Amino acid sequence: MQKISSILTPIDFSDNAGKIVKAAAYVAGTFKAELHLVFVVQTFEDYSGFFVPPINLPNLEEELFASAQQQMETYLEENKAMFAEAGVSHVTGKVLSGDVGEEILNYATKKKVQLIVMGTHGYKGLERIMFGSVADKVVKTACCPVMTINPYREECESNAA
Repeated sequence: MQKISSILTPIDFSDNAGKIVKAAAYVAGTFKAELHLVFVVQTFEDYSGFFVPPINLPNLEEELFASAQQQMETYLEENKAMFAEAGVSHVTGKVLSGDVGEEILNYATKKKVQLIVMGTHGYKGLERIMFGSVADKVVKTACCPVMTINPYREECESNAA
């Protein structure tokens, strides 16, 4: 296995994102790796046959993208101390647009990351049937190892005596 010098972590700005980013920062700090946080704005063009939208989709996607960029900047600023405490010296945030799974995979390939750290949570029920599981897609087709974290599972207590 090659040296881990670059880690990718997809985020969604939910409460659970904090747990995943904290774990990713710990791993990045341990390996002295750079950390790439990405948020993907889902495009709706593939689903236009399902419904007639009441609003102009290109404008909505542009607004979502701009809002996500602002959220990313705020998120990076608010978590500066946590990154430093974890020993991560280089963190970047990027907002992408397209199919969530495909964009994560493309970014990982483009940036030649050696590890993806991501959450197992996401869409449920009908949304999962329509959009699929992003984590499943990434795990099955990534160009590098993928570490998944279930943010709903409680941390195991150490049994060290």
